Formats: sequence, C-alpha cells, structure tokens
Amino acid sequence: MRVAVTGTPGTGKTTAVESLSEEPNGVEVIHLNEHVEADHLRTGVDETRDSLVADLDALADWLDSQETTENGADDDSGDNSEVRTKTLVVESHLAHLLDADRVVVLRCRPEELTRRLAERGVDRRKANENAESEALDVILSEAVSRHGIENVYEIDTTDRSTADVRAAIASVVTGERAPSAGTVSFLDFFE
Repeated sequence: MRVAVTGTPGTGKTTAVESLSEEPNGVEVIHLNEHVEADHLRTGVDETRDSLVADLDALADWLDSQETTENGADDDSGDNSEVRTKTLVVESHLAHLLDADRVVVLRCRPEELTRRLAERGVDRRKANENAESEALDVILSEAVSRHGIENVYEIDTTDRSTADVRAAIASVVTGERAPSAGTVSFLDFFE
C-alpha cells in the first residue's frame, strides 16, 4: 500500500512523518524531495522560483521500484521470485501527483503558514504565494481530482502538536480514519 502525505510547503509534512517508521505498524517513509536531487529525478531548474523541476515520470518509475522487493530465502516454497509489497508513506508537496492508495493532505491557516516559512528564511514573495495556494485549496483540489474524494484525508495542522498530526496520519495508514476531503476552509484569508 502507498500513502501519499502532501501539502503546501510549511504544513508540517516532513516533521510529522519522521518517526512513522518507528511505529508498531512499521511503515517505510520516503522523503521524495531528497530523491529528486540525489537520484537526479529532475528535468531542470526553475530559475524564477529557485527550485528543481521534478521529472514526474522518472519519480513514478523510481517509486515503483522502491515499493516492490524480492521475497528472499525465507520463502518455504523455494520460489524466490515472489514479490511482496511494503507499506510506503511518500512525503512531498508533489506526492499527490503520483499513484497512491490514500492521500493525506496536511493543511495550515495561511497566516500561520507564512509565519512558519518566514522562520525558515523563505522570502516574503514565495511565502505569500504558498499562503494564497493554501487558501485556495490548490493541493487538495489536485489530490481529489487525481485520486477521488473517497481516497483523500484532510488534516488541519495549524493548532495541533506534531504527535497529534503523526497519530492522525498513522490512523489513515491503518484504515482507522474516514476520508475527509473538503472539511477545512481558509477562504476567509481573502476577506
């Protein structure tokens, strides 16, 4: 099973999934942005935004190769070609653009998002662009469009602890949480 954890930069994706692999259900966490650079899964650089342009086809192929592993000598049948799949949690603001069984969209009030990004040293123009995208539900709408409303789980991280957000994501992974797309709105940002 593949669970995408996505959201606008600054919503808390990386921090929230960091210790998921240590949970009793033992999932594998992949920080996709690290591999865009390290494994050259990009098509170039966006000079305006000072960021890499991910090659989504190459990312999809790379991710598929990470998901399946050979079932080794522990197989009593002697057939070492059996493939088993792992539970992967794929974290990135791009994760919803790739195949996934469930998609968790982390959300954050635009004002708080701007504050978090400023603390990271993100320039004001880029922080404002991200805040507007968050208020307009850009990533949520892309996730629902690609994966269907029945596979998208929305979590507002604004006033939640990292442990609480991590627990909410874990409940999606285990199937204990119902889909919840469309439950968060930040349109008042534009008032």
